[in-house]
Amino acid sequence: MPTVTTRVLLVEDDAMISEALSLALADEGFDIDCAATGEDGLELLDRVQVDVVLLDLMLPGIDGLTVCRAIRDRGALPIIVITARADTQDVIAGLEAGADDYVTKPLVAGELAARIRALLRRAAPPPPTRFTVGGLEIRPDEETVHRDGEPVHLTRTEFRLLSELTAADGQVVTREQLLKRVWEHDYFGDTRLLDVHIRRLRRKVEPDPDNPTLVLTVRGRGYRISPDL
Repeated sequence: MPTVTTRVLLVEDDAMISEALSLALADEGFDIDCAATGEDGLELLDRVQVDVVLLDLMLPGIDGLTVCRAIRDRGALPIIVITARADTQDVIAGLEAGADDYVTKPLVAGELAARIRALLRRAAPPPPTRFTVGGLEIRPDEETVHRDGEPVHLTRTEFRLLSELTAADGQVVTREQLLKRVWEHDYFGDTRLLDVHIRRLRRKVEPDPDNPTLVLTVRGRGYRISPDL
């Protein structure tokens, strides 16, 4: 049986970084398509089916945030943004634009390959158990969420986050547990990844995201789904 190879689109304007990263990821077993601009990356996505996008935020022409939003508008294709400035608003902006994860330069191919594989694992179909909570019907077997029969469009990462919280049946899920279960990495020193995804999730599932009644914060511990809905 032929081996199914993961196809990655790398959108990076620095030719040296693009070439080095392409060779390193190829050694990790990935097929790589490269684009030097956001425009080229979006055009390539019209022609080629890829499994994940690696997207530099600093691009000539259309910037990476605009490209990220455009890809997210098309669907749930996994996106990892690349930034050289982890201590600024770049990371939060990239996650708010719809990215599932982020990496910072200088890039380590082995770590990046692990992030890609973890992202694709959580995109795999979950077990066929359905949940109903807060007017939402969560269908893990279909990876869909509905309210009153209408679909609620979540990214795969948002869906996995909601599923983990719902499966806990009202119990608190700590930040550390969510980071480990959803992203499969120890991000314990950096909670931005989780905080932004919780905000994004609330905007889609809460009647009033500023006063959440479904996805509740348990201060100093983590999050839980309200059992009273």
